[in-house]
Amino acid sequence: MLLSIITLNYKKPELTLACMQSLNEQFSKEFAADQIELLIVDNDSQDDSVKILRREIETKKYKNMQVIANPTNAGFGAGCNTGAKASKGEFILFQNNDTLVKDAGPLKMALYMQEHPEIAILGGQMRNFDGTLQASTGKFYTLRYAALLLLGGQRFGLVDRSPERIEKVDWVKGSLLMMRREVFTELAGFDEKIFMYTEDMELCYRAKLAGHAVYFYPDVQVLHKDQGSTNKTFAIVNIYKNLLYFYKKHRSKAEYQLMRTMLVAKARVLISVGKASKKTYLVETYEKALAAL
Repeated sequence: MLLSIITLNYKKPELTLACMQSLNEQFSKEFAADQIELLIVDNDSQDDSVKILRREIETKKYKNMQVIANPTNAGFGAGCNTGAKASKGEFILFQNNDTLVKDAGPLKMALYMQEHPEIAILGGQMRNFDGTLQASTGKFYTLRYAALLLLGGQRFGLVDRSPERIEKVDWVKGSLLMMRREVFTELAGFDEKIFMYTEDMELCYRAKLAGHAVYFYPDVQVLHKDQGSTNKTFAIVNIYKNLLYFYKKHRSKAEYQLMRTMLVAKARVLISVGKASKKTYLVETYEKALAAL
């Protein structure tokens, strides 16, 4: 089998159903020919998600699609690892369930990797539902880029961006990230201590340390509902916690302490701003972020 697509579901079966349908519309022949498979990992939704998704596969007679019911919700990376271990493809594509595939881009990515053995990880271009580009690659969060991130540099393309051509990059977003199976196995997949957010950057960082190359592939039409499966407060709290974890794991003690100081300083400033402007969202979000450190 050429390609295994892994997607996670957590209490959002309607998003997953739409994603499944878009994949089948593009790759029904490849599914039927055992070239592509889709593994949907439900992270213990504790609702009717598994029943709904399995019924859809049976009713519409989707080929090479299956649902794996995780007994616990251990996070994005752990769920992806579960799906990957059950997969059979030469290449593994981790794709968010809040996406719609509008062309053969994922298949083209796999074929491109076949032709270029020097590429270990390949990220694809994501687009908003209005067709505009989403920044799909990023710089490793060294102190310089972590500071830019905390200062809002993402808004100006100072941290994340989308190259216009195929090129080598630091890391690619986990919402559309393809890996060679042997590299996934070598790296032992995603770090399961990271529940959600920054796990894609950390994986690409370990790939670089192991001597592997990460590239970006722009010729893909995948629509992505940003934060369709989570909310902003959840994202901020986990980014805070996981940035500090990344520094503890990969950077020096001095950098770790400086990173912690930066995170605490930003949180305290925004808590003060929230109190002064009576924006309870800011106060509650950054109090939770501080508590996570």
